[in-house]
Amino acid sequence: PGWGYQKSSPPAGLMPWLTALHQLYYDPNIENKNLAQKWLMQAQVSPQAWHFSWLLLNMDKVPEIQYFGASALHIKISRYWNDIPADQYESLKSQLFTHITRFAGGSKIVLTRLCVALASLALSMMPEAWPCAVADMVRMFQAEDSNVDGRARCLALLELLTVLPEEFQTSRLPQYRKGQVRSVLAQECGSVFPLLEQLLQQQDSPGFIKQKVLKCFSSWVQLEIPLMDCENLIQAAFTSLQDPELFDTAVEAVVNAISQPDAQRYVNTLLKLIPPVLGLQEQLRQAVQSGDMETSHGICRIAVALGENHSRALLDQVEHWQSFLALVNMIMFCTGIPGHYPVNETTSSLTLTFWYTLQDDILSFEPDKQAVYQQVYRPVYFQLVDVLLHKAQFPSDEEYGFWSSDEKEQFRIYRVDISDTLMYVYEMLGAELLSSLYDKLGRLLTNTEQPSTWQHTEALLYGFQSIAETIDVNYSDVVPGLIGLIPRISISNVQLADTVMFTIGALSEWLADHPVMINNVLPLVLQALGNPELSISSVSTLKKICRECKYDLPPYAANIVAVSQEVLMKQIHKTSQCMWLMQALGFLLSALQVEEILKNLHSLITPYIQQLEKLADETPNPSNKLAIIHILGLLSNLFTTLDISHHDDDHESTEVKKLPVQQGPNPVVVVLQQVFQLIQKVLSKWLNDAQVVESVCAIFEKSVKTLLDDFAPMVPQLCEMLGQMYSTIPQASAIDLTRQLVHIFAHEPAHFPPIKALFLLVTSVTLTLFQQGPRDHPDIVDSFMQLLAQALKRKPDLFLCSNLDVKALFHCGVLSLKFPEAPTVKASCGFFTELLPRCGEIAPVGQVVHENGKVLLQAVLEGVGGQASRSLMDHFAEILFALNKHCFSYLSIWIKEAMQQDGFPSARVSPEQKETFSQQILSRERVNKRRVKEMVKEFTLLCRGLHGTEYTADY
Repeated sequence: PGWGYQKSSPPAGLMPWLTALHQLYYDPNIENKNLAQKWLMQAQVSPQAWHFSWLLLNMDKVPEIQYFGASALHIKISRYWNDIPADQYESLKSQLFTHITRFAGGSKIVLTRLCVALASLALSMMPEAWPCAVADMVRMFQAEDSNVDGRARCLALLELLTVLPEEFQTSRLPQYRKGQVRSVLAQECGSVFPLLEQLLQQQDSPGFIKQKVLKCFSSWVQLEIPLMDCENLIQAAFTSLQDPELFDTAVEAVVNAISQPDAQRYVNTLLKLIPPVLGLQEQLRQAVQSGDMETSHGICRIAVALGENHSRALLDQVEHWQSFLALVNMIMFCTGIPGHYPVNETTSSLTLTFWYTLQDDILSFEPDKQAVYQQVYRPVYFQLVDVLLHKAQFPSDEEYGFWSSDEKEQFRIYRVDISDTLMYVYEMLGAELLSSLYDKLGRLLTNTEQPSTWQHTEALLYGFQSIAETIDVNYSDVVPGLIGLIPRISISNVQLADTVMFTIGALSEWLADHPVMINNVLPLVLQALGNPELSISSVSTLKKICRECKYDLPPYAANIVAVSQEVLMKQIHKTSQCMWLMQALGFLLSALQVEEILKNLHSLITPYIQQLEKLADETPNPSNKLAIIHILGLLSNLFTTLDISHHDDDHESTEVKKLPVQQGPNPVVVVLQQVFQLIQKVLSKWLNDAQVVESVCAIFEKSVKTLLDDFAPMVPQLCEMLGQMYSTIPQASAIDLTRQLVHIFAHEPAHFPPIKALFLLVTSVTLTLFQQGPRDHPDIVDSFMQLLAQALKRKPDLFLCSNLDVKALFHCGVLSLKFPEAPTVKASCGFFTELLPRCGEIAPVGQVVHENGKVLLQAVLEGVGGQASRSLMDHFAEILFALNKHCFSYLSIWIKEAMQQDGFPSARVSPEQKETFSQQILSRERVNKRRVKEMVKEFTLLCRGLHGTEYTADY
């Protein structure tokens, strides 16, 4: 009845298998399908699966059931090879051969699975147990078998030979075996390739056989077979490109053969491949003319595969420079293929990486050789720029109107790729590239006899913008001319207007060095602000100009503010652009005199304050909530960039900088004090709403980050408001703002009292929250742990306060280490890594740690033992490192006591493994943080039963 394990025929019989398979394939109920699938997956790996797999393959079963039987065999052979007794190998092999022959004229899917099973068997047996596996396969199927038609046998053999290398690529063979088997297979290609060549050359071979041959060759070349051994088959594949039925498969075969990494060692063979590739040009041209996108795409893939993978090797063959240049020109034709991407062609995008590779290879030569190649290839790259800018052109407005949104998005991404390529090409062509673009644009805009299309102008500007965005053009002598040309552009179209805006934005740093030119372009930007279609480009450009040129903008400030106010009031822009616009105004106002700032702030903010006053009186509802959040957001963004201290501060930096004291109060503080009561009024109605509270906190947080010490006058009243807010309804955003205040002001004696009071209040309220059950508030716990760590870092004296319950905080930290949310656990680890080093200097901390440290160690070991995510192990290791450094004598006792518990921290580790880990942690290596992290990683894998498995490869 079947091979192996027959004696253990299970009492349940075949029926449960058939029932489960019927449910899996035909039952409409998804739950039944899932249950059946689960049962079958377990059944597949049982010893009885051997017996039933053969029964399921009986010819009276439907193909789906036969397929499952073949799949089960493959799983058993590939994953449970070690369960098979060596004396059964031959019997298993012959049964598989018999079944493959039987199915040769039957179901294709079953045949393929049986071939995969035999391939897996061969890979596990070769070379010792089955020395000439491939030659045997060929011989077995070439033997006459009266029951099976010769063509069906031939197809079955080709299927087997095709899946063999594929199964090798995905097999789970150990690394040393993989190398061994790969070299055996590469040698065995001598049994395969002559057969494939013969089948391709036979006049009477039908198309489907030739297609299978090409697929088989495609599969084998990926085994890194020497390119010269593939020469005849590659040439045969080139011939097959003329047959439309074989074209796609032949392309795949040629590309796979050329692209294998080892191919560059066979330069002579590569040189022989250039003529047949060039020979495809006529076929390519005809395909382009007739709109046959599949054929042009396939030929382009072949040319690019040869050029991109082997440009260095082919460039090195100096005497063959003309044939390689001909290949480069063929790829240029593919880059500039007629039609608009992605609607009329999809080929040109394949070529872009080639141009990077070629340039890198040319620039990597020593100077003399590089000079020779530069002479040949600089003109090619100038031509490439023209081709790329032509390809980047928009279609006519009418045609573009018919494009789908997906096609427009693909075209946008394609233009970004072209932009990146142009930026890269600048390295090769340098300033001459900018001059060339400028000359073309100048001729275009000044030629009155032949008016140009907007598309042509836009593409040239886009080229300029691509380079100016990332390359420093401050020393270019053509930028003044370009700035002079921009106002002459007749803007009749949104796409052109967008590119004009982005080009001005890209030149904002240049404008800062040449302020006299600002007036040439600023009116265009301000005019564009009023057009909703230009929202993103005009607002981002104004923001760049205000950031880079703020010290040169005071003469234009009144106009900029007036236009901005008008567009904000008309609600032309979406929320995010309104926020950018406020940031732009913040940069602009920063450079004015204080009284000017206050005057502008008054006119800018008053309408919003009046609106907010009105909203504060209304009963809370969803629409006025959005309006409140919008107004608070506008203020936040304005205060993010309004910085009159003129220090070049990176606003994301948390490093506190000591600034010179300003004369008089800071304008932001003046405004905040004026609106403070109004904000309190809004809060009183919206305290329950986390988003509104977050928006209020954001105003102060952004202001504190920007103003730093200048924010000082606001500290007492803000601390009081935060305390009231947090006492009523605790929210994470209030703790985050408290942390910011502790960070900047806690070390200043004048501000210590209100900050100390706020810190104690927040701590007391949060401890109450912990008593009630903190599980529903992981965000508050996370922020609270970060606040405690910040306090220990900036002002450890806070932990000396008599009314601070350090022991309770310690236990809250231990509890937080057991949260399922990784960010919360990480923050808790941060708290302990700041707390433990303070054992010596802060008596209450030292006392709590010495009395309760064992509880902390227990929690850390539980996390390492498997309770916490593996991604957190480095953070747990930091706590162990700190315990080691600051409480070593205690740790040596605690760890011994903890590890004596049965099954702790995991039932998977033995007493010996626990002892080894304890000794490692307490050894001399404890002073090396990296080693402690390695020890913890190693131990956590043991605890989880993952040590030495494939899951740990990247760990």
